[in-house]
Amino acid sequence: MRDIPKIELHLHLEGAAPAAFIRGIAKEKSVDLSEIFAEDGSYAYDGFLEFLKVYEAATSVLTTPEDYRRLTREVLSQTAAQGVIHTEFFVSPDFCGGGDVGAWRDYLGAMEEAAEAARVEDGITSRGIVTCIRHFGPEKARAVARCAAETAGGWITGFGIGGDEGMGRLQDFAWSFDCAREAGLGLTAHAGEWGGPDSVRDALSLGVSRVGHGVRAVEDPALMERLAEDGIVLEVCPGSNVALGVYPSWASHPIETLRAKGVPVCVSTDDPPFFHTTMEHEYQRLADVFGWDEGDFAELARVAARAAFCDETFRKELMTRLEGRT
Repeated sequence: MRDIPKIELHLHLEGAAPAAFIRGIAKEKSVDLSEIFAEDGSYAYDGFLEFLKVYEAATSVLTTPEDYRRLTREVLSQTAAQGVIHTEFFVSPDFCGGGDVGAWRDYLGAMEEAAEAARVEDGITSRGIVTCIRHFGPEKARAVARCAAETAGGWITGFGIGGDEGMGRLQDFAWSFDCAREAGLGLTAHAGEWGGPDSVRDALSLGVSRVGHGVRAVEDPALMERLAEDGIVLEVCPGSNVALGVYPSWASHPIETLRAKGVPVCVSTDDPPFFHTTMEHEYQRLADVFGWDEGDFAELARVAARAAFCDETFRKELMTRLEGRT
């Protein structure tokens, strides 16, 4: 599985921080984060809302551009070792400078530096999706959207929203999505994980071309038909869904049903250290549970390449890299 070329489109940068990395940063800064770790050193939480609290606590020690440079380099190195040739990160100015454009530019520069080093040294390319946090509210999202618009192009190619799906209405964030769209950014939104099919419809009303998770669309045949007809790609993270209890097991996960209905899907890890997974592990479980083979995985990668937030020249390069590895 490791040798199969993979493209990952749904990866939270802070959520990909290995627990050992965060413990090391906390020790350097004399910050006690012992309450967020289990005895074996892994992240400890119970349920989605506590996961969000632990996530934000871990992120709290990442306070400088240098921290983010180190984090980006570490994550890309580990991701490349899983056979990933290209990844897109969710990154938020809320955590990188508090929504201030000037401070955000400093953090972004550090991440871009690490991304270039990873391209040269590990052969993995990457892009950033500026992401507002739903439970931080629409006003903070506007500041994040301005950061996205001011730095669109180059490494920043997308805009999205994550966080607690149960807080507020997606329509309250329409201004931020309009701002990002006008700046030429690709759009995605977390939906249909904890909310049902209506949550996915709400995301579509923002003009997104991709939906983060979106798996609850399986409950509505008409919605699945719409997703298939419109080519809306679902960024599916099966291991995350099972770890957080959206579905009780891999066997009950609807990814196979979604594909059978013609809904384009790709596979990602979401926040891999939190869910004890990797891209290699996700692929292996898909093979074990659903019998997917190299042809299925090649199609996953092609879907991801077509859905990636990038210009057409780079997309052709991605397709060429996939063909060269398959």
